[in-house]
Amino acid sequence: MPAGKPTQPGSPQPKAGPLTTLRNWFFAGVVVAAPIGITIWLVWSFVSFVDRHIKPLIPRALNPETYLEFGLPGLGIVVAVVGLVVLGAFAANLFGRWALRSGERLVARVPLVRSIYAVLKQVIETFASNDASSFKEAVLVEYPGKGLWVIGFVTSRTPDPEIVANVPDAIAVLVPASPNPAMGQLVYVSPERLRKLDMSVEQAAKLVISFGILTETSAMEAAGRSDQIGK
Repeated sequence: MPAGKPTQPGSPQPKAGPLTTLRNWFFAGVVVAAPIGITIWLVWSFVSFVDRHIKPLIPRALNPETYLEFGLPGLGIVVAVVGLVVLGAFAANLFGRWALRSGERLVARVPLVRSIYAVLKQVIETFASNDASSFKEAVLVEYPGKGLWVIGFVTSRTPDPEIVANVPDAIAVLVPASPNPAMGQLVYVSPERLRKLDMSVEQAAKLVISFGILTETSAMEAAGRSDQIGK
């Protein structure tokens, strides 16, 4: 075929050279290994962080590593989980509830500490509650200006009366930062500046973390490629 002549439909594709094949294999390996490696690194970092802070609190006589010649990764997590279960069981009985109320009354006498404790307790109880449906709604917010839309998570549809007095029907929305959705800004907006998204919070969080690259379609395509690799 003369040089420069376009390839006819249905004609066989030119065979890739050795360097192109090696390059494709290399990037295929990166796609497979990177998520696995990053996941293992994150889990290991979390386990190591907990171990460093919990293991020193274990009495030497009760620490299994005292009698072993090797360390036990994850021992701190096991001890922390057991400790929280025991603390929860203690707080659930009559004496525990009395002790907890007595401690809260003591904290309530300290001016600055009582405010911090009250806010943290309310936030944690809200997240731990199964009825916290307001944290399961993803929306588009017209922010920071007209015609600009960002992903947000509704935190409350019933803000404080002082907020409603200035912005009627105001809705509290957390606008997460990308790629770290744990950071962001709390904004109060009118309903007309919101657009409800037909997606879960998890799907919206993936968009924020991936800078909008990982859409639902691309996620399905990635899953399909993974299935093909496993065959």
